[in-house]
Order: sequence, then structure tokens, then C-alpha cells
Amino acid sequence: MGAGLPKALMPVAGRALGAWCLDALAASDRIGSVVVVAPPGRESELAHALGLDSTQVVRGGASRAESVACGLATISDDAEFVLVHDAARPLVHPALIAAVIDGVGDADGAIAAAPLADTPKRVGEDLAILATLPRTGLWLAQTPQVFRSRVLADAFAHARAHERLDLATDCASMVEEIGGRVVVVASLRPNLKVTTPADIHIAELLLGDTHRDTVR
Repeated sequence: MGAGLPKALMPVAGRALGAWCLDALAASDRIGSVVVVAPPGRESELAHALGLDSTQVVRGGASRAESVACGLATISDDAEFVLVHDAARPLVHPALIAAVIDGVGDADGAIAAAPLADTPKRVGEDLAILATLPRTGLWLAQTPQVFRSRVLADAFAHARAHERLDLATDCASMVEEIGGRVVVVASLRPNLKVTTPADIHIAELLLGDTHRDTVR
């Protein structure tokens, strides 16, 4: 983003980006407790911006996976499931949260996802197309992602033991690595990830409609 500010603290529609995510989590009757992982040194700032108690915000790590690990370390041992969500997706809705939790079923985890709508191309270093891939069966992973706590803990332990923790771009791939079964749940509402400055403007337009009924 190049804003020089942690993404969760970026102002979007007059509020910190992470605050929109917390609205949806708070409106869901499926969430027992919430832990926010902050960039090192920004814990107090994030807690204040999101209106949280300081005990709900913990110091993160150098990578996404390391930060999730920091959050997992605070979870109660008797928690059956863990939901992981990126603050960069402010359009998450309680209905999607419930759908992903219910989607686990007898699997080890479930993730929000969307089927690939565009034709994927594999390109070389010179940006020349090397191959055109069939999009059938290809989905784009999103968050929230929900896993059985024990399985997710095992996945993180395996990744750390094999020095692969920093390579993981999402939790599902780590569970897959240990042979876990993860299913996808279709995102039926916009679930935009704020990645570029242009995404902020799109998110602000969508938040006016999508989150109007979240807190009703």
C-alpha cells in the first residue's frame, strides 16, 4: 500500500480498517472471543483505534504466519475451533462467518473463497506467456478461514520444524501440508481485500451498502 501505516489502522470510510472487521465479528453469535495481532510496537495504538482492551491485542511477528502463531499462543486450550481473518478484508459479514464455521463439517477446516473468473496465465521473467491454465476447479482463497484448533496447532508446529513458517501465505496451505482436509465455502457477498489505494475507494462504496445491515 505504501502508506507507512499498518493496514489495520488505515482510515477507510472514516474508521480504521480493522474496525469494520470487528463489527462483523461482534455481530456474530458464533464468536467466543477475539484476539487482534498488531505489528510490533503498535499494540497500544491499535487497541486505542479499535476500541479494544489492551489484553485483546498482542504483538505480532515478522511474517503473516508468525503473527498468526502469536495469536494462537493466546487461545484457550479448550477452544475447539479457531477463525483467522485478515484486517484487509473489511467487507466480511456475519453470514459468511457462520457459513465458514458450519462449512467445516467433518473436515479439518473451511475457508471463504471465490471461483476464478479470469483466465490464468503462467509467465516467465520477461513477462512472456508460457502457458494458459484451465480455470476449471480453481478458486481464490480468502478469509475468514476456520480450523479445528488441534489441527491448526499441528500445522504450525510442522511448518516451524521444517523452517517453512515464513513461506506460508495462508493457514489453509499449512493444514494441507500435513495432509489435512480443507473445504471451500463460496463468498456470496463482496469480500474485497484492500491491497492498493484504488481498493480503498471501492471498499468505501461497498461498505455503505454491505455493512449497513451488519449491526441491525
